[in-house]
Amino acid sequence: MTTRTPGRFAWISRLRIPLLILLAAASLWAGATHVWAGHGLADDTLVLVRFLVIGAIGWAITAFVDLSIKRRMDKLVIDTDDNFEARKSATRLDVMRRVIVVIGAIATLASALVVVPWARQLGVSLLASAGIVGIAVGLAARPVLSNLIAGIQIAFTQPIRIEDAVVLENEWGWIEEIDLFYVVVRLWDRRRLIVPLTYFIEKPFQNWTRKTGTIIGSVYWWLDYRAPVAKMREKLEEIVRTTDLWDGDVVNLQVSETDKTSIQVRALASARTSPRAWDLRCYIREQMINWLQAEHPEAFPRFRATTEVEEKPAPFEMPAPSQDIALGDQSLEGSEAVDGDSTR
Repeated sequence: MTTRTPGRFAWISRLRIPLLILLAAASLWAGATHVWAGHGLADDTLVLVRFLVIGAIGWAITAFVDLSIKRRMDKLVIDTDDNFEARKSATRLDVMRRVIVVIGAIATLASALVVVPWARQLGVSLLASAGIVGIAVGLAARPVLSNLIAGIQIAFTQPIRIEDAVVLENEWGWIEEIDLFYVVVRLWDRRRLIVPLTYFIEKPFQNWTRKTGTIIGSVYWWLDYRAPVAKMREKLEEIVRTTDLWDGDVVNLQVSETDKTSIQVRALASARTSPRAWDLRCYIREQMINWLQAEHPEAFPRFRATTEVEEKPAPFEMPAPSQDIALGDQSLEGSEAVDGDSTR
């Protein structure tokens, strides 16, 4: 009994205003036909009655369809890990509900204006004299129409769905709401990113849950060449088995890059959802660092200084004068002495 009460009250609250409008229209019709019949205001009152009746009926039908779709959406369970079909249905129903509400409101207003003579003439004159004003209105309404068409495209092609994990504009979050003209993305730090619908049709973005919620997370470490890679691979398997964040599918560890002083080690592990994958990555990173600190501290990167010792050349020494040179000097001195004596 208690489960049906909120639904009944919802129907009553939705139909309350249309019923009040119908009651007001009925009162005016009774007054125009019995109280002031034959008066000049009677015809105008009957026109107003027709206007109100058409508006109330259109309002009631639109509210009925809107509430029916909402109740259908409430029955969908999207709080579980395996919620692909539920999110798919919720996205289509939510977008179509908003489109139906807008179309219903426009159709109701148009139908109600038809019964008003002066409004009908005004509409004809506006259509006849549209000209430049119509072109300007069309150009001004182009973003609105493009977003409306993009919403219909998203409803059927579904590049995004409610609660999809997406990455756009360097931000990571979940699709929280798909409106007629924009999408609300709930970011990981509880901020809200408002994006027009045309963004998801015209620009590339990442959808981490397009087909399934399962995703592979990666963890990187820069380590020394002495890091025990084989033991790290065994330790990784031991770490993921100690937590329920791992879905039991993918686990691997490889040396993904090297440079002159260190190596890059990459670990892969899969999880059922994106949030669980993030928590699993953090858990693996912390546990591996703690294990390396305790068991293999030599694995962490370090700077090495290299020195080169060059053999210095011996200092330059003047060679000792040879005997020939000495004798030549002596003979030269002797000849000078002879010449001197001969001169004298």
